[in-house]
Amino acid sequence: MLPILSRRSLLRQALALPTGAWLSRFEALAAPQRNKVKITAIKAMQVRGIAGNSLIRIETDQGLVGYGEAGATGPMARARIQQLTNQGMLLGQDPLAISRHFHEMTSRMFTYRPHIPTISGIDIALWDLAGKITGQPVNVLLGGPFRDKIQLYSHAGGFDTQDPASCKAWAQRARQNPAGFTAFKVVFSQIAGIPGFTPAVTLDTRQVRRVARSMRNLKEAAGDDIDIALHCHGEMDVPSSIQVAKAIEPFDPLFYEDPMQVLFTDGWRALRRSTRLPILTGEKLELVKEFQEFIDAQVVDIIHPDLAFSGGLTGTRKIADYAQASRIPVALHNVGSLILCYASAHFGSAIHNFYRSESALGRPNGNIEKMSATTAPIVQGSHLTVPTEPGLGFEPNNDFLRSQLERDEPFWTS
Repeated sequence: MLPILSRRSLLRQALALPTGAWLSRFEALAAPQRNKVKITAIKAMQVRGIAGNSLIRIETDQGLVGYGEAGATGPMARARIQQLTNQGMLLGQDPLAISRHFHEMTSRMFTYRPHIPTISGIDIALWDLAGKITGQPVNVLLGGPFRDKIQLYSHAGGFDTQDPASCKAWAQRARQNPAGFTAFKVVFSQIAGIPGFTPAVTLDTRQVRRVARSMRNLKEAAGDDIDIALHCHGEMDVPSSIQVAKAIEPFDPLFYEDPMQVLFTDGWRALRRSTRLPILTGEKLELVKEFQEFIDAQVVDIIHPDLAFSGGLTGTRKIADYAQASRIPVALHNVGSLILCYASAHFGSAIHNFYRSESALGRPNGNIEKMSATTAPIVQGSHLTVPTEPGLGFEPNNDFLRSQLERDEPFWTS
């Protein structure tokens, strides 16, 4: 295996790396290990508490194992994996042929169109394997590192945003959290008093005032040392999105996320013309093709892909490169397992235009941290240190994962 280079020399190389050259660099690092390892099995299982995602495990004839995370349930991912292998993909092949695997998985249209969330999990696992085969951390293989730590943001909830005293008590708890988070997002449907994930709602003035009152209370409680973002799930129509934007502008939110359905329409142009708020979207968009419309139309300030949905590390790196050409930063949606957390950390380290990543770390139950069989990740000052071990740096605590299996879900079944 290749020796691991010093971090200082890697940083120097990264700063000199032109956009798009990362893939050539990976091919050069991988070349000495080509065709020495073969894929023998691809497995998926679903555990609780990771937003319905499933974990992916790729096994090889050399005993090396790669882990990924798919934005699909266990049964769905297993069915799609079976479809891919039935078409002659992946099994018995070199895991280092990542570009070819990605092209084949995303290009086949028959008998079904590609299922990008499942492909995303497989792609992440392939990069984890590539790191273990070459002896390099994934961020190095992706062209980095540009940074050793990535900035995170967390979630505000479990208190009454309509009550100033409740908001102040939450802010005090947030300041005492050892993770030191300095940015939180609040769920729009909860503060508006409407069902979540309901599309194209038209708000009345009472609901708009309720949202504004919550944001004012949060801003006053948080002060200047904690940022608050408004997190929607596409619940509003165009007029309501504009009304809410105008109502919360005085409270300077960090960003305004997904007020409308995530596929591009001219409604996003109308919203962009109507507000100075930073607009963010992308957690359920796939590949460059679905982000391109938002970027070309200049209707968002920050794109927000999820590695488990948008195309894994390969597909999302292509998205980030496209955004870089327009000087648009990339945030990462991440409410998944420790696998997705570490993949997001490596990705954020490897690209120049990284903004920050969502995180489920630092919660009282510590379930994400418990997924590690080795040292648990530690967040300090709202930053996560990127693992330096080969691959993603993830080794599973299988006893804990077994205890978290969804009902009737088998343990690591192909």
